[in-house]
Amino acid sequence: MANNTKIFKLQGKVQHYTWGGTDFIPALLHLPNNDKKPFAEYWMGAHDNVPSEVVLPDGSLQPLNAFVKQDAAGILGKAVNERFGRLPYLFKVLDVKDMLSIQVHPTKQAAVSAFDAENRKGTPLNAPNRNYKDDNHKPELMLALSDFWLLHGFKAPQALVTILMQTPELQFLVPVFDGKNYHALYEMVMTMDQHEVDEHLQPLLDRIVPLYEKGFLNRSQEDFWAARAAKTFCEPNKLDRGIFSIYLFNLVNLKPGEAIFQDAGIPHAYLEGQNMELMANSDNVLRGGLTNKYIDVPELMHHTKFEPVIPDILKGTDGPVIGETVFPTPAADFELHRLTLKAGSPVTLTAATAEILFVYEGAVSASDGNNEISLGSGETLLATAGASFELTPSQHTVMFNATVPH
Repeated sequence: MANNTKIFKLQGKVQHYTWGGTDFIPALLHLPNNDKKPFAEYWMGAHDNVPSEVVLPDGSLQPLNAFVKQDAAGILGKAVNERFGRLPYLFKVLDVKDMLSIQVHPTKQAAVSAFDAENRKGTPLNAPNRNYKDDNHKPELMLALSDFWLLHGFKAPQALVTILMQTPELQFLVPVFDGKNYHALYEMVMTMDQHEVDEHLQPLLDRIVPLYEKGFLNRSQEDFWAARAAKTFCEPNKLDRGIFSIYLFNLVNLKPGEAIFQDAGIPHAYLEGQNMELMANSDNVLRGGLTNKYIDVPELMHHTKFEPVIPDILKGTDGPVIGETVFPTPAADFELHRLTLKAGSPVTLTAATAEILFVYEGAVSASDGNNEISLGSGETLLATAGASFELTPSQHTVMFNATVPH
């Protein structure tokens, strides 16, 4: 690395998925969006499909995956390089305007064998019926930047029976569940013939969609999201079976600053809001509805945990630096830190591996003694392993730091 530089500006990449909002990410990144394109995700990482770009000292750009490969041990640090051989995480900003598909992610071991099996079968990586895009697991941590709504894991038995009994059109599922049989319940709604799906869901939607349209439902009600899903995803004579899952899974509301972790096997879906998301460096998704994309039901069933989940809302713990909050998870691939810095009060950090720091609000100057980088809101810093650098905020500043637990 030229001039022993260990801190760099980093430029992420926007993903224009159709479910994204049109205003939040452009405003955050100070980008015009006169055409009102959907700005769904902002990726900061070294994923081979969408690598961020490192701004080198001479002003040229280099993809982060190539930048890491040229000196992986030096950039990642010895321990992270030996364990992962690559930047192990992917860091994102999300703006969820329309509901995302219900999804489950595989374990690492399952991903390795299934990715290899699809390769041996000759399924192209970009084929619509391809389940595994890489050989990695995809545990995720998300931190709410706004009021945020999501589905997360199966409801506890009593809560599940209660919502089914309160919804006349779904009472037929109560004996299938029998107080505990999550597998039989989910298998039934995921494998029943489409005409049966329509027979059960059409009366429900006939009842709740008019209530939704008149503004009589609110976000804390499953009916609200089922009606919204119907308006978003359903086609004539082909109702989306994912609507059943809205009633089976926990409906969770996170307040700004609260976080939640989603491990392999936990079914989940983002419904609305903005967040920071930190995950293993993977794009492996098995879908379960609320989508027009490919759904492989046997594969989905194979990887889903059929057990009740009590949502664990994370508030974070104090870190070693003043104003630092850490959000630990069981994942070895990543750890999220939030830095809340006061104007004129510098802090010194030492990067444990290649770390990505995103300025959410405010402005800060970063210096490693050799060079200085000024960062405003929506800008990103890359610090390589061992970098010791000082952050001096010129105003109240909030930053998010992606790293690896150490």
